[in-house]
Amino acid sequence: MLIRLSLIIILAGLASAVKASAEDVRSVPPRVLPDGVLPKDIRLGPLRVYDGECTFVPPKTKEEWTARAERVRRQVLVSLGLWPMPTKTPLNVVITGKIDRPDYTVEKVYFESVPGFYVAGNLYRPKGKSGRMPAVLCPYGHWPEGRFTDSGVAGVLDQIAQGAERFEEGGRSFLQARCVQLARMGCVVFIYDMIGFGDTTQIPHELAHTSGGLVKSRPAMNQLENWGFFSAQAEAHLESIMGLQTWDSIRALDFLLSLPEVDPERVGCVGESGGGTQTLFLAATDDRLKVAFPAVKVTSALGNDCTCEMASDLKIGTNNLEIAALFAPKPLGMTAANDDTKDMPTKGLPELRQIYEFWSAGDNVMLAALPQFGHNFNSVSRMAMYPWFNRHFSLGLAEPIVEKDYRRLTKEEATVWDAGHPPPPGGPDFERQLLRTLTTDAAKQLAALSSEPDQYRRIVGPAIDVLIGRNIDEVGRIEWVPKYDKELGGHTEAIGMLRNVTHQEELPLVLLKPERWNGDTVIWLERDGKSCLYANGSTARLKPEVQNLIDQGCVVIGADLFLQGEFVAYGGTVERTRSVDTYLQHHVDAPAYTFCCNSSLFAQRVHDILTAVRFAQTLGGKNGKLVVVGLNGAGPLVAAAVPQSRGAITGAAIVTAEFRFSKLQDVQDVNFLPGGAKYGDLPGMIALAGSTKVIQIDAPARPLASALQELLR
Repeated sequence: MLIRLSLIIILAGLASAVKASAEDVRSVPPRVLPDGVLPKDIRLGPLRVYDGECTFVPPKTKEEWTARAERVRRQVLVSLGLWPMPTKTPLNVVITGKIDRPDYTVEKVYFESVPGFYVAGNLYRPKGKSGRMPAVLCPYGHWPEGRFTDSGVAGVLDQIAQGAERFEEGGRSFLQARCVQLARMGCVVFIYDMIGFGDTTQIPHELAHTSGGLVKSRPAMNQLENWGFFSAQAEAHLESIMGLQTWDSIRALDFLLSLPEVDPERVGCVGESGGGTQTLFLAATDDRLKVAFPAVKVTSALGNDCTCEMASDLKIGTNNLEIAALFAPKPLGMTAANDDTKDMPTKGLPELRQIYEFWSAGDNVMLAALPQFGHNFNSVSRMAMYPWFNRHFSLGLAEPIVEKDYRRLTKEEATVWDAGHPPPPGGPDFERQLLRTLTTDAAKQLAALSSEPDQYRRIVGPAIDVLIGRNIDEVGRIEWVPKYDKELGGHTEAIGMLRNVTHQEELPLVLLKPERWNGDTVIWLERDGKSCLYANGSTARLKPEVQNLIDQGCVVIGADLFLQGEFVAYGGTVERTRSVDTYLQHHVDAPAYTFCCNSSLFAQRVHDILTAVRFAQTLGGKNGKLVVVGLNGAGPLVAAAVPQSRGAITGAAIVTAEFRFSKLQDVQDVNFLPGGAKYGDLPGMIALAGSTKVIQIDAPARPLASALQELLR
């Protein structure tokens, strides 16, 4: 539980208190820890990396899970750039040819998921069927040439020898094999390209699926205008390959549901590896999906190793296992192999079943564990998938369902492009135009909300919750660990460590209390931490503005936010943030490698402000004001903390120096925040202040003293 001690008890009850006279003057501001000793803060440890573990502990009740699921689903949508959903423009579907087989047909299809951006694929339709039919989307993983992949004669013979495939012809394309069999079972099937594969190459493979060199080797795309993927501004607007690819999946579902013969109550998705990722995230973002089968993908590991499977903020505090649970209680089938999914039978499946049992639907989650095979979607794995759709689509087929051989499509037969339908242009100019289209659409949607404050708060408020990652109600349990207090001529100076026990964080803190406290509290924040309370940051003498607050009867709190003051061995503050690139010591400079699983420094410092606010609430200042001052680089942090305080901060005086996230070009800037520019930038956060009065004191006409006088009136 939160500490409930009043300020008087905190200061009077310190058995180890040290008394000092008013004449005591130090040569340096006070420290909580000895020189060279850093706080015991979990954030000083290694960064979380994409292939690390993240334990999923299911909530104890359905109500707890419902609340948690809403939060995780919103995090997925925001991080993928789908909050609010982009405008659904006309698909402009084009069918460029049709191939006839004895019991099914294959059509060559492309459509526009975003104006000018084309997604291609093959549509399989069963023959001899009438009435509404079930439909299945088939995204796929990182196989050579995408849906045109061909194992070759030697490759398929090796697979047959291992018991992984059965046929020399059909076994050469395990991607086509599932489409053919599902069509033979009576399903309409659409296999569509992942970005950079098959016919969908306007964004090339080497850009969409390369782990390094994406920012440093493309300086022309890292601009404040006309930017490209993986730039600071793309991240600040939540524009990513994974977000675009998930949007392609949503539009592919739109396409399937536009077909008159498709039954909207029987629509599923099956994909393996990277296609499993798309299955997983389509299931999390689109409620129209009824059955899902992400193969060799669901695991307790944090994430994936490709840029097409990561986005900033996506997996902070969560993982594929919890995201898979968002689909409950709808049918979720999976396979595991001798890869990252190998522990699923004992670490993953039991937790998923706990969630499904909230609906008494334990039979709606299934895992086929096949540890004898490596990462795959071979015939044995597919044989585990067909009964899942047979059962949940009520197809009524006799089991076991066994594949028959088929005549494989060559690349030349399957491609959608021909002389009459040439492939569309791509390249850097197209990439810039595509991101301009996405940026403009998002801006128009948010601008339309500006005249509806309630709607604006309903959309933007939850988005900011995700970007910052914490609000005052999520601060958790805190403890005040005092070091000493001193009486210094008219006020008491208390030094100690404020521990956030829940999140394993610490804040070195100074608490200044006047002889007669009027109930008001001011948290004073600047670039270099708590030393900024003192004149020139070098003696025990307080700044005149701070001394004036104490003389008025206010408590004043100063803190070293993360990587300020005592967090830095030499004092002061850091100039650039850490990245997974430097931690792993190899070149993976795509921002999501760091920010997919780790909060930005900006967000972490806002967390610290909220911890300090929670502490101030425990001091006993009934009916008093709680004002936060943000100067010398701390203004944007305070502006972001105000809406997250849910009214606990009654007033804020800030200097922002016209700071904007949209002006940053370095993802390691200390003020970089993924998504920071998308929702109205810093003014958008201030607009969510509600009852909290925010005074920006950048102009000389509004000095700090008068702002504080107004806020403390």
